[in-house]
Amino acid sequence: MSRDEIIDITNRFLIEEFEVEPDVIQPDADLKESLDLDSLDYVDLVVLIESNFGIKLESKDFTNVNTFDNLYDLIGSKIHAIA
Repeated sequence: MSRDEIIDITNRFLIEEFEVEPDVIQPDADLKESLDLDSLDYVDLVVLIESNFGIKLESKDFTNVNTFDNLYDLIGSKIHAIA
């Protein structure tokens, strides 16, 4: 799966599930702040990622995820690890 496909799929479910405007999602924008995430939202985010991409995530995977770009990188690395 290409990075563009990962970005497209991810942005689609973020816009729908977290009810944000598409222009809020910028590669260098702060993920938590942009989506107004609390701890329960992170659980929802993990479930959405796992169901959309067929990967497994752990809390430690999010240690260095601060921006949307970091999130795309995480998803891409997990996808390529199982490929």
